[in-house]
Amino acid sequence: MQDLNLAAAKIDTDMNDTLNSLGFKGDPADTRVVVAMSGGVDSSVTAALLKEQGYDVVGITLQLYDHGVAVQKKGSCCAGQDIHDARRVAEELGIPHYVLDYESRFKEQVMEEFADSYIKGETPIPCVRCNQTVKFKDLLATARDLGAACMATGHYVQRVVGDDGKARLLRGVDSGKDQSYFLFATTQEQINFLRFPLGHMDKAETRQHAERFGLVVADKPDSQDICFVPEGRYVDVIERLRPGALEPGDIVDVDGNILGQHDGIIKYTIGQRRGIGVGGSTEPLYVVKLDPVKKQVIVGPKEALETLEIGVKDINWVGEIVPEEGIEVVAKIRSTRPGVAARLYMDAGRHARLQLHVPEAGVSPGQAAVFYDGNRVLGGGWIDAAISADPRLAAA
Repeated sequence: MQDLNLAAAKIDTDMNDTLNSLGFKGDPADTRVVVAMSGGVDSSVTAALLKEQGYDVVGITLQLYDHGVAVQKKGSCCAGQDIHDARRVAEELGIPHYVLDYESRFKEQVMEEFADSYIKGETPIPCVRCNQTVKFKDLLATARDLGAACMATGHYVQRVVGDDGKARLLRGVDSGKDQSYFLFATTQEQINFLRFPLGHMDKAETRQHAERFGLVVADKPDSQDICFVPEGRYVDVIERLRPGALEPGDIVDVDGNILGQHDGIIKYTIGQRRGIGVGGSTEPLYVVKLDPVKKQVIVGPKEALETLEIGVKDINWVGEIVPEEGIEVVAKIRSTRPGVAARLYMDAGRHARLQLHVPEAGVSPGQAAVFYDGNRVLGGGWIDAAISADPRLAAA
């Protein structure tokens, strides 16, 4: 009998040492996981899958901005309808659900910087800033306060644990939905705490799960716009946040010749071709540079958009130490563009230089540069300089 008791005790110990699907010891019911629920199909399926697996799931939705306008607008996240949808899904799943008012934090840390970035002639990515600050900083702290072992999101990115025990970020299996570019600023501590149950799926499989669970959001379209920019009218948002931001100036060519006037550089982006406001050229003109000090919109031929070297600031690095001679990486310069081969050199502080092997067109300060080793995210930062292949612009 004593031998049987010892055997039973060993089996119980082995079961307690077994890791569940989220990487924790013990039964899923003993693991609390906070799910960031935006009201969309991805986060809703994430919550449903974890509930189905027996986890102690708590849903949290953030109210990020005044949704008076967006309540009637489809395709935005964290608006009134989306909060309502997240609440309905939580009720269907039988899980606790909380709505947190983060409007002031979101305005200060995301919207204000969005406006200032455009005024400086940059092209910002507020979704990255939101992940970097509000979602993966403030919300993670709230998840810990609720006693969660981890926080799960509906991002299409993979998380694996290396032989060194550290968690790593990898591209999502679905290349068309991969969101690793938007998560480059995630720190090692945050990666350790986060989980991404959809990273190994494609969107079609996620939709199938939503239909299987009978979720009210199963047919809901994906969000397309920046959540706080109704119908893409970002100039209206900037004028509301920064009255007087529309300052007139000159439209000049790459040689400095005045071709016309504009009523605000915030209306222009690098690479823009249509709606520039000048004519008479024998070849198509593109916006190749914005000079907020001189209030100039600089236009030129398509080849003037090509960039050979990029300066990157505020580097977040989760890879191995970069040697003095640099390392070869695949660099993703825009979320909609494939990665390009480049050599990365780390400068003093959190700055880096990225030398492209083949010129890339339309690189804009304010965008992100994300570095990969194969499918693994090594880190990334914010573009603060784009050195043109055109000597007239490179010297400017």
